[in-house]
Amino acid sequence: MQTGVLIFDTDYSISIQELAVELEQRGFESLFVPEHTHIPASRESAWPGGDELPREYSHTLDPFVSLSFAAAVTQKLRLGTGICLLPQRDTLVTAKLVASLDHQSNGRFVFGIGGGWNKEEMAQHGMDYGSRFAKLEEQVTAMKGLWKQEEFGFEGNHVQFTPSCQYPKPWQTPHPPILLGGETDYTLKRIVRYCDGWLPRARQGFDAAQNLSRLRKIAEDYGRDFNSLTVSVFGARPDAQVLNEYQASGITRAILPLPSADRDTVLPILDRYTTLIETLK
Repeated sequence: MQTGVLIFDTDYSISIQELAVELEQRGFESLFVPEHTHIPASRESAWPGGDELPREYSHTLDPFVSLSFAAAVTQKLRLGTGICLLPQRDTLVTAKLVASLDHQSNGRFVFGIGGGWNKEEMAQHGMDYGSRFAKLEEQVTAMKGLWKQEEFGFEGNHVQFTPSCQYPKPWQTPHPPILLGGETDYTLKRIVRYCDGWLPRARQGFDAAQNLSRLRKIAEDYGRDFNSLTVSVFGARPDAQVLNEYQASGITRAILPLPSADRDTVLPILDRYTTLIETLK
């Protein structure tokens, strides 16, 4: 099992360059960063994590900019969005960003995506909440075509462009792994249809064996090879018993949370995590 971390990269947290170097030196496999373009001040959507939305949600740097800086100072560290709010983004621009970052990092990008929960944020991007997953599926299909083919066009309900050429192609073949966030059976069905892996949150705990069985059953129902799918637990609890259970069950990657804080707060946590993951080897 691989071990990574996640952090809301903000204007007040440890610099992403320093963090990336420290992670690589300690043997962590990956670094994931979330995305929010903005948080409307008048908010009605309930945050899935509780009553009060944490400060970092409105302070995040753009994930592709952050990960580019992390890529520039590392050689092996994998770099992931966790998650990219794809329905809020332009399809062609995002396809270019993904391919460019993957190309420049020599194939180290992991494309974590999701539909999002903040209706107000979505609406200000011109995106209808109820249509977000229909658009996301079209976007993934369209981007795969751009990445794999010399000339590709797409005509959907939400995404349309005439046959076009877009370079660079991603370094990874046929494209970076696409991981979808969420925990419902609807999520799992989407994953087995058009993604490469699952990015479930561990906010309320995550029973690895039970959830892998869910994914296996749905993969079998759709004729998808279960072994072709990865599972990366987002926000995994830094507990040896939990992580050992994940590893024994076949979880691909545990992604441990870091606070959006300065280096004096973050680096001692990394030290504790490093000691913890040594017990898993």
